[in-house]
Amino acid sequence: MRSLLRALALFSVAPVRVRGDLDRAAAVAALRWLPLVGAAVGAIAGLPAAAVREWAPHAEFLGAVLSVVTLVLLTRALHLDGLADTADGLGSRAPADRALEIMRQSDIGPFGVLALVLVVLVDVAAVASLDGGTWTPVAALATASATGRLAVLLAAHRRVPSARRSGFGAFVAGSVSTPILVLAAAAVLGLGLGLAAAVSAGGLGWPAAQLVAVAVAAAFLAHAVRRLGGVTGDVFGALVELGTAVTLAGLALA
Repeated sequence: MRSLLRALALFSVAPVRVRGDLDRAAAVAALRWLPLVGAAVGAIAGLPAAAVREWAPHAEFLGAVLSVVTLVLLTRALHLDGLADTADGLGSRAPADRALEIMRQSDIGPFGVLALVLVVLVDVAAVASLDGGTWTPVAALATASATGRLAVLLAAHRRVPSARRSGFGAFVAGSVSTPILVLAAAAVLGLGLGLAAAVSAGGLGWPAAQLVAVAVAAAFLAHAVRRLGGVTGDVFGALVELGTAVTLAGLALA
């Protein structure tokens, strides 16, 4: 329970306090709860869109905007910040050391702005385009948020090095074994299949969208490792946002 509470404290705005310093063991234990935390914040974020669908269906686009804003607030924009920093670092085409230095800077460059705009646009458009009943946005955002965070466990696999010697990325890099990753993937895909059935989405479209999102995240991860020499906390954030956006797009198309 302490590791779950720490995961909520690290990855959401939940007013949770956990005693003790954050060391590698504590960070690794918290990381394994990340898909569950994602499913929870995604489900909560889907409530505004569900409410608008129920009481003001003509304003469905507004409901999608409110849900995406809620998701950002629930996560303190933590992953969007990582996306922007990663886009600036990779977009600079600078050597790894210089790219990592760019990612450390507090400002945001043109590549970061473009990445933020495109990802948020995809999120909003996808949520607004979801076919189904009142609770479909809740199920879709829970599925997409969990899938995006599954990509982080992939990035923390034992075969993936850290690009830095310090920071959260260095704490958890190389900490996820293959059996843990397989179990997490099965749980997240099962969640997508179960929620699809719950909202009568039908078929295998939702798990297929999740698999495509994981494949896209894996390709992005390989590029980041090749350019930076490993992963960082910012890369984790970028993977969360990319995996979530691709999953939502796939669910809308499905």
